[in-house]
Amino acid sequence: MRRALLSVTDKTGLVEFAQGLVARGFELVSTGGTARALREAGLAVTDVSDVTGFPEALDGRVKTLHPAVHGGLLADLRREDHRQQLEALGIAPFQVVAVNLYAFEATVTQPHEFEDAVESIDIGGPAMVRASAKNHANVAVVVDPADYVRVLAALEGGGQVGDGLRLELAAKAFRHTAYYDSLVARYLGERAGAFETPETMTLGLRRAALLRYGENPHQAAALYRDPLAVDGLALAKQLWGKALSYNNYLDANAAWELVSDLPAGSCVVVKHGNPCGAALGATMGDSYRAARSSDPVSAFGGIAAFAGPIDRATAETMAEKGNFLEVVVGTGFSDEAVEVFRERSGWGQDVRLLECRLSPATPTMTLREIRGGYLAQESDEDPRVDWQVVTERAPTPDQERALRWAWAVVAHVKSNAIVVATPDRLLGVGAGQMNRVQSVRLALEQAGQGTQGAALASDAFFPFPDSVETAAAAGIAAIVQPGGSKKDGEVVARANELGIAMVFSGVRHFRH
Repeated sequence: MRRALLSVTDKTGLVEFAQGLVARGFELVSTGGTARALREAGLAVTDVSDVTGFPEALDGRVKTLHPAVHGGLLADLRREDHRQQLEALGIAPFQVVAVNLYAFEATVTQPHEFEDAVESIDIGGPAMVRASAKNHANVAVVVDPADYVRVLAALEGGGQVGDGLRLELAAKAFRHTAYYDSLVARYLGERAGAFETPETMTLGLRRAALLRYGENPHQAAALYRDPLAVDGLALAKQLWGKALSYNNYLDANAAWELVSDLPAGSCVVVKHGNPCGAALGATMGDSYRAARSSDPVSAFGGIAAFAGPIDRATAETMAEKGNFLEVVVGTGFSDEAVEVFRERSGWGQDVRLLECRLSPATPTMTLREIRGGYLAQESDEDPRVDWQVVTERAPTPDQERALRWAWAVVAHVKSNAIVVATPDRLLGVGAGQMNRVQSVRLALEQAGQGTQGAALASDAFFPFPDSVETAAAAGIAAIVQPGGSKKDGEVVARANELGIAMVFSGVRHFRH
């Protein structure tokens, strides 16, 4: 008689699968709660302890770690010597194994004690899955209840699970254990302390959605979520609108990360990964109008993010004639606000409304792919070191507020990055240029007449005085930059000659 070993935490479809196996001539061997569930369904089950001749021990920590189990999982029945050893040892092989693991992920993503997490680390389960997957030439290993139907179909009429399906199931089984182990390693590592770049890195992600395509229609794409994350755009709840695209996620994330760094009530508008507007008004609606006015052309079809909940009045402001948004993100939406978009014809039927928690200013691991590998670093969170006034003239209180606003924004602009701002509004952006003075010109051009008395922020030092000269000619009154150039002395001297206040932040904010 053929044998199946069943030991699952997720009991979805278990009884039906077991009934199907029995109908196809299988003896069922099982453990603990799985055996109990099968017996309650009226099925005959052999306990693992009867197979091993050894009782479950140490509160169930030791039950399947035994040669009578693993010999039956690992024996290669294509080999005569393996068959002879099984016979000599009195071990019967398994042909089907259904195992999924203790609910570690469910435990650590809910309020819990550390000891609860430790007890949720499965040992015997991964060992059985890996043994069966290694021996996929002889064993069909099933870790996902969704695969039960396919396995039963293959076994119909005394048949065998085909080579192709067994290989597919084995690959899925190793992904299952690798994902599981990655969560355990990550959880314990974070529990141990500070950010680190370990010698080896494992990353467990769970697919949340298949996307229509990637950045371009010929590219396949999907959204994967970090199962241990508690905030971030990937965890946002969509309240209205059509499915998000790959580019929607990128732009919405850029907007959300920036608005999380701005005061409550602020609004940010992003287009193609860069902010084209940011403002803080008396109301959220005022914040949106001011942010949009920074660059109305670019704001059309952009993403708007708000540092706070969105009410009906704010929604009505966004829904006014002449506006068009792809995504709106906030910490919440009133029912009336959602209804405004539902009732708006045209783009209101498609706009994605996302509810999300603001991102805290704490370092997280970020990964960037390069062909053949990945680059890992801490996220760019401003360390808020003391600024140093380096010119004869210090910024006024209003100018310092404008510099702080510009400095918060510039960290979210692609390098070379220049931002022109007032104390509560972004006026102009120069992004992604190959030389800094060209970014200065673009930011000043976009700001227009608003440059008179405004502040300017640069994500990195000025290598020459030319950027300061260009800013002064447009009426810029104060500049913040990291400092650190060999020509800092010349740059500061030129700022003094032109009457510009300059501070060194001591921090660079490259964003490539």
